[in-house]
Amino acid sequence: MGTIEGPADEPADGVSLEGPDPTGTQFPDENPARPIGRLDDGRCSVRARARGDSPVGSAPPAQRWLLIEQPGPWGREALVESRFDAAVAPALAARARAEHVRLLLVRRPGGRLADSDSRWAYADARPGHEGLWWSTRAADADLLSAPWDGSVGERASRPVYLVCTHGGHDACCALRGRPLARALPAPGPADVWECSHLGGDRFAANVLVLPHGFYYGQVPGDGAELVAAHERGQVALPWLRGRAGVPPAGQAAQQHAREELGLLGVGDLAVTRVRALTGPGAEIERWTVTMAGPKGDVVATVQSSPSGEAANLTCRATHAAHSRVWEVSAFSAAPAAAAEVI
Repeated sequence: MGTIEGPADEPADGVSLEGPDPTGTQFPDENPARPIGRLDDGRCSVRARARGDSPVGSAPPAQRWLLIEQPGPWGREALVESRFDAAVAPALAARARAEHVRLLLVRRPGGRLADSDSRWAYADARPGHEGLWWSTRAADADLLSAPWDGSVGERASRPVYLVCTHGGHDACCALRGRPLARALPAPGPADVWECSHLGGDRFAANVLVLPHGFYYGQVPGDGAELVAAHERGQVALPWLRGRAGVPPAGQAAQQHAREELGLLGVGDLAVTRVRALTGPGAEIERWTVTMAGPKGDVVATVQSSPSGEAANLTCRATHAAHSRVWEVSAFSAAPAAAAEVI
């Protein structure tokens, strides 16, 4: 049996337009080229590592993204507290919510303003639809009518690495993310971007790898092993949070099965069914998770319960909260069966 501690952090899914200045004309002086503060013992990511928190099971539900190149500083609410057109932001956020697309601002590592080409990209991580397409815009308003379906733009031929450096949201993201974004040894300079809030601040440095939608946390050093794994078409298991869109119980089961079976391909052990064994709101929740193995179904039993210790899960948190602890029982192989849509 494996025990995995996972977060109860906000999923970072969707777009908030709440902020100190919804007009977007003022925002904190966040210099993307220079981290602010330091990693002292009070930072959420330092405390999470000291407790041994695991990021497994913390990938959010969104499976489609709109990446918007927006250099310069971002406030806590990146879209409206940046240089993005304030008149366009509310309508763009409304469209994103309606179409279940996650908005992320991106910029070149190190705050190189001169390198901006006003690029944007649509990314899709849904199984069978994986892809990322880059385009350029003449004005921010162009994004309101542009198709978000991969029908326009140049398709990326390699993985794209988004490193959360959103210091306006949580200092740990800047302090750990910015050095990683500058050092990440991707094959080409267009393959690495700083991005706005990914969620799971205490797991900084956080990385999202597109188009397959794999989230990583606590990525060490220059991230070379993570890049090497994805260039081989594999996941980097030691830092994997999970795949976007897979239910948390499925992420925990998949992680355990990958460790036991050594199946690291990005498409291996697809979760085909998650069945709840307990009712909503139970303190201890249980599921059976079915995954597609190379010789038939792989089935695991997953249990989730509150952590024994309550803690502040972000640097801005004012109240302690319990994370979730995942326990995955030994799994079994079964004859191949038809997949069930989650």
